[in-house]
Amino acid sequence: MKKIFQSIFALMLGMSFAQCSDYLDVSSPSNTDDAFVTSSPTEAFKALSWAYAEYRGNAASGGNYNYGDPCGSDVEYYPESNSPNNIIAMLLPESEVITAKQTQFNSLYKSLSRAARVAAIIAGKDEYKNDVASGEVTDWTQLYAEAITFRAFCYFELVRHFGDVPYGIENSVVDEYSLTSRFEIFDNLIEDLKRVEGQLWDLGSGSISNPERISRTYANALIGEIALYAGGWQTIRTDVDGLYGDVQFETQGVEANDCVYARRTDYLDYYKIAEEYFGYALNEHKGTSALITTDTRGYANNPFQVYYQAFADKTYSSESIFEIGNVIPQPGELTYSQGRPSGGGSSNAAPCKAFGAVRIIPTFYYTGFEDGDKRRDVSMTVTGSNGDGNEAILSFKAGSKLDGGISNNKWDENRMPLPYYQAQRNAGYNYPILGVANLTLMQAEVKAMLGKDDEARDLVNQIRRRAFGDTNHDLSSSGEQLLDDIWTERKRELIASGDIRWDMIRSGKFAERALKVREEMKVMIAGLEANGRYDFPNGKTISNYIWTKLVERDETLTYDADPNDPTNFPGWRGQFDFSTIAELNGKVKGTAHNLAIQGLFEYIDPEGPEAAALEADGYVKTNWGVTIVEYKDDIYDRNILSGIGDGTTAPRYYHPIPFEVLNQSGGNVTNGYGLPQQ
Repeated sequence: MKKIFQSIFALMLGMSFAQCSDYLDVSSPSNTDDAFVTSSPTEAFKALSWAYAEYRGNAASGGNYNYGDPCGSDVEYYPESNSPNNIIAMLLPESEVITAKQTQFNSLYKSLSRAARVAAIIAGKDEYKNDVASGEVTDWTQLYAEAITFRAFCYFELVRHFGDVPYGIENSVVDEYSLTSRFEIFDNLIEDLKRVEGQLWDLGSGSISNPERISRTYANALIGEIALYAGGWQTIRTDVDGLYGDVQFETQGVEANDCVYARRTDYLDYYKIAEEYFGYALNEHKGTSALITTDTRGYANNPFQVYYQAFADKTYSSESIFEIGNVIPQPGELTYSQGRPSGGGSSNAAPCKAFGAVRIIPTFYYTGFEDGDKRRDVSMTVTGSNGDGNEAILSFKAGSKLDGGISNNKWDENRMPLPYYQAQRNAGYNYPILGVANLTLMQAEVKAMLGKDDEARDLVNQIRRRAFGDTNHDLSSSGEQLLDDIWTERKRELIASGDIRWDMIRSGKFAERALKVREEMKVMIAGLEANGRYDFPNGKTISNYIWTKLVERDETLTYDADPNDPTNFPGWRGQFDFSTIAELNGKVKGTAHNLAIQGLFEYIDPEGPEAAALEADGYVKTNWGVTIVEYKDDIYDRNILSGIGDGTTAPRYYHPIPFEVLNQSGGNVTNGYGLPQQ
């Protein structure tokens, strides 16, 4: 069990930090308890821990992780029809309600306000001042810089999800406020982080023994990430005069909805900052972080699995740089909203319900990975759990749980040493914020943008060698093709992690990528309608029907795929053996728990002898691609970036700033991009 947050939930008794209904009411508290809460580094960390817990409980909770719509990209979609949960994912902000992400917006301000207050108190302490003067990293300097970095992290998330926002007024009483340019916010955050990053321990040093706390490693990476976003393409407002000051832009497409797709003309200056600080995080200040390239488990040979297995095991992998801690039975979204689906009940099920909000676009499932790529099955699955101890095929019907289509496979309660069967949403998984592979690929992107193709290729090939286990798949591309290859590699590495949509935006190729995947889906569906099959250029085939049956296996969880075993191809699936849990006696059905699948990648004629032989062997003809055709309009057109239109206007992906903020601003703060004002 991960340890940092075991005592958070009783920390704040007697503390005087203001905590009100929204961030604008967070005023300067009295100093009554300041001396107590910072009497030692241990007490000071308890105060700061509240900010971590607030972020976990309200910013990262309540639906899709990343408090947005991570399932709106050219590889991911949301599975329900006519749902308000994916309005922004579809790029239709005019249909969003103004309260859609009010909880997350307020939570981010509450979190950063607490962090800023803790930092201010520590800054006034003689112990801290003396430590800074000595030039040594101590627990006091760590806590101060950790609080400043957490504040920057929250502001960065606010800008990513809400655009230009009020800035710098936390812990103060103000009569009026207005929007602050995101570029001003980014510049201020970068300077704040540069000022304090040297006061932090590297990951694994001093009091930072694990990635549940901010380290210098993460602070360096965050500087780079903020700079990368500041320099990348993004949708900016055109309806607020003077908002961006003297920043100059290049644009593409047409201005509409009071916004335009733009990139600042001095973007390379920001890419140079990103290169420098990504370099520190990957090298001089990497601490104990490292890419996992060897699987030492003995029963599998897939280093990519190891990173995700660590979350299920409630341990830490060397690949994790920063993650938000959680413990059983505190609420968490990862296995529920983002996890492998389960049709189980809300409690005492095998396993409990998993909604599965992030689904994989079928064309990517069939063509997105090269043969031999060990990331494929860990990232995507065609099966889920019935909730009765048995594996089940997923359906392309609109819906959730076992409906909704091919799913993310990285977070699966079956993978826990003992699944938390007592209640849904309480499995206690940590939230991953940044890992080494993500950082490595961001640095590869930056190097390529700066024309350093050799260095960029070396970085991306580190990731590909881990994926394939050899050097035979190294990239040799350069220029624009290399950049495209890096963004493709990020899809393979980071699918269903909440990153791909941001890559699309930042790349300047959002419309191109959106239109391409929509056309690919239309072509595939036309083939299924006309021929009962569609043959992809890579030789794989999706068919209207597949054949499935439940069978017994000695080992009910699978790892490395075996093409000769229909219960283990695709791999990394199966079920935990829930029959071993006495409390679930009577809930587990039968003894055949694993699903064998035939015809997933090749065509089987439903009227032919192969189908007849399979059915004689107990296999059942099962709807597959035919259901995509049935739901082609409600799901596979509407939910996949349908708001892109003809691609000439800017993608609109921000959430609305809540009405209370607009109202209290006296008209100085408004929502742009076609978002509601009330």
